[in-house]
Amino acid sequence: MVRLFRVFIPVSVVILLISEVLLIVGAYVAAAFLGYEGDPYEYLILGTGVVNIALVVISILLGLYLHDLYSDVYVKSHLVLVQQICFVIGSAFLIQGAVSYLDRPLRMPLHVMLPGSALAGLGIYGWRVVFDRFAIQRLGGDRLLLVGGSAVLGEVAAHLYAHPEKGVRVVGSITDEPGDGESMPGAKFLGRLDALSEVVNATQPTRIVVGMQERRSRMPVSELLDLRYRGHMIEEAPTTYERVCGRVCTKELRPSQLIYSGEFGPRRRMIVYQKMTNVLLAGIGVVVAAPLMLLTALAVRLTSAGPVLYRQVRVGIDGLPFTLYKFRSMRVDAEAGTGAVWAQKNDPRVTPIGGLIRKIRFDELPQLFNVLKGEMSIVGPRPERPEFVKTLSEKIPYYRQRHAVRPGITGWAQINYKYGDTLEDTIAKLEYDLYYIKHMSWSLDTYIIFHTVKAMLLFRGAQ
Repeated sequence: MVRLFRVFIPVSVVILLISEVLLIVGAYVAAAFLGYEGDPYEYLILGTGVVNIALVVISILLGLYLHDLYSDVYVKSHLVLVQQICFVIGSAFLIQGAVSYLDRPLRMPLHVMLPGSALAGLGIYGWRVVFDRFAIQRLGGDRLLLVGGSAVLGEVAAHLYAHPEKGVRVVGSITDEPGDGESMPGAKFLGRLDALSEVVNATQPTRIVVGMQERRSRMPVSELLDLRYRGHMIEEAPTTYERVCGRVCTKELRPSQLIYSGEFGPRRRMIVYQKMTNVLLAGIGVVVAAPLMLLTALAVRLTSAGPVLYRQVRVGIDGLPFTLYKFRSMRVDAEAGTGAVWAQKNDPRVTPIGGLIRKIRFDELPQLFNVLKGEMSIVGPRPERPEFVKTLSEKIPYYRQRHAVRPGITGWAQINYKYGDTLEDTIAKLEYDLYYIKHMSWSLDTYIIFHTVKAMLLFRGAQ
């Protein structure tokens, strides 16, 4: 896995993206020589050929991304893959039609666009099939050897077993308690701790991940030191957990790590940068989204009784309360008989129009004004209600630390985790929030915003 935008991305995905960029560019360059009526060299070098091809390539890559073809690179159905590629190519033609209205010279000539799109479509399909069958498992995949029987190692093994697209494979586990291997899907029991060196020599893992259970297993310190000085990479289980899951492991997080580590906690330079960009982005967002907010307000007003805006007290930075604004998506008396409760799947309190605006996240648009007031950020942990914060802070260690930064309209937890209403869901989201605070940067914010826009376009909103 390689680290881009403060996020660990499988090497196979990076190589697939680069190779498809080259493939698509090559298809349209070849089409220029095959179908262009004039001199192809003049079109490509002196004319608008480079800009034409760049626009088409961007539109095709965006279409592949929106179809999740870079998050799930395995070919599960050839028919579905063909349908997706045809839809992407068709969308590229529609975008070209829109471009011609804005600036006709930017539109690729039809006698280049047609053969180029045919070559690109066939090339993407053929390359995807070859890549799935022969390349994925051979491209920079980590091979992990799990040493010990901790619960964190079990979660790492389970996550990698469920997400083979990450390109990380568990070669097996070593523990003095063979029964611990049963909680590690895909991790074959290879022996006890005293056979560590022999197993490493036999399997040649790229990383050795150590997670010992307290009071049950001895740490093979001498063997691990020997292996480390022989060039083997050795990691603690929480480090691997963070890398492959994109979350900070709270199960083995100690207060001393938060106090003495230079990695945890927001950096002042990033806070200042985020504050400036928040005002700029929120100002642009209010102007651009004004027609959408007007239409949403009218839809809410005309379809259900009650106010258009819903005001609710939430907990912000440093634990200070503030009033959050949303378009109302539930009945006015939604909590009359229950008090403060989390929303549930298929919640009967949600109005018909409320269900729609929650799916496309238009109900969150008024929070741009919270950002302009300095109460929220574009990106950050989602703010919770004081009633929930009090209860969760008592039950979950380190929950208060999420208030070290301004809450956000969207966040790392929102693009990675489903909406949850249980204590386990809240702990998982806290781990994502702590990961965001630890790795807070403009590049990670950009990554989160990009994925949030994708979720809005694909109607992957809240419950």
